[in-house]
Amino acid sequence: MPLWTIETTYRLPVYRHKTYEANTLAQACRLAIEDDDWSQEKRDYESGGETYVTGIWSGSDAAYSGDSHAIPSHYTEAHQRLAQHFEVLLGLVKVLANPNEGSPDQNFWRERAQPAIAKAEAILAGARDPDTTGDAS
Repeated sequence: MPLWTIETTYRLPVYRHKTYEANTLAQACRLAIEDDDWSQEKRDYESGGETYVTGIWSGSDAAYSGDSHAIPSHYTEAHQRLAQHFEVLLGLVKVLANPNEGSPDQNFWRERAQPAIAKAEAILAGARDPDTTGDAS
């Protein structure tokens, strides 16, 4: 049976409480974002994020040295899945909404839109991507 080295990660929130003097809420937020003094940071261990895969290599103890493999999107961080799939959905909407292209072939684009919708629903539900090739990995 093959061996795999899998790198997993989770994000740990780090926060600070600091008071800013500003004329508006927006200015106060800008000051907070631009403030690079994190000497009073606190770590929120109870609100750690999901565990997700950040690297895959063939072999035992092969991180960064073995043959690397693409990470199936349903094992990546949910925010990354959303961002990557947003681009796909935006492309479909642009094709279907572009009045300069005439009437798009509805059957051609429906075949592409249905799997994109199923994947978007899986992402929102926190589920795996739908199987598209019969591979249940």
